[in-house]
Amino acid sequence: MMLREAVKLTGAGRTDTGVHAKEYYSHFDTNREIRRPELQKLVFKLNSYLDPDIVIHDIFPVSEHTHARFSASSRTYKYYITTRKNPFRNKFTHFFFGRIDVDLMNQGADIILQYDDFTSFSKVDTDTKTNICKISRAFWEWEGEELVFTITANRFLRNMVRSIVGTLLDIGTGKLSLAELKMVIESKNRANAGDSVPACGLILYSIDYPGEMGKR
Repeated sequence: MMLREAVKLTGAGRTDTGVHAKEYYSHFDTNREIRRPELQKLVFKLNSYLDPDIVIHDIFPVSEHTHARFSASSRTYKYYITTRKNPFRNKFTHFFFGRIDVDLMNQGADIILQYDDFTSFSKVDTDTKTNICKISRAFWEWEGEELVFTITANRFLRNMVRSIVGTLLDIGTGKLSLAELKMVIESKNRANAGDSVPACGLILYSIDYPGEMGKR
């Protein structure tokens, strides 16, 4: 063991299978102080063992009360859609064929900001105690040839972002009206929302912590 002691790693949360993460945090407790040069060596050693799809950028000390999952103040996800097939991006985007009304989908995103109970967009039979989430941002924009949905909230339910994106796509393609979106949300019934989009287009983009966290 590199630290000469057993450590338990606690992650910032879980995502659906197939979802990517641009930024992710974990914490562990240790019985001794580890100085900066040793931490830098530890980063190098761990990266030499890890799968090529995973990289550790830094290890740094935080307050003993800091928790990678429960101390987070908000998380931001981005969902990437391409309307032109691109073999270099097919692992990170959802290829969608057809016309999409982005203005309507942004109107739908504005409606979602008016609510805080997202039972209609959550997997059923989960172990969450509440389906209340405080969404602070939700919008669509073009980034080059890709259509990107950005959403920030204090917490997310299982499958929530993918089902919201699927429902907003139904609005953008004329399958669902804005008035019906309100009815979907207020029904608190997952069966009334749109299908979940594929996991490949979803990225956990960033996690925010209070100032004492000391993110580097």
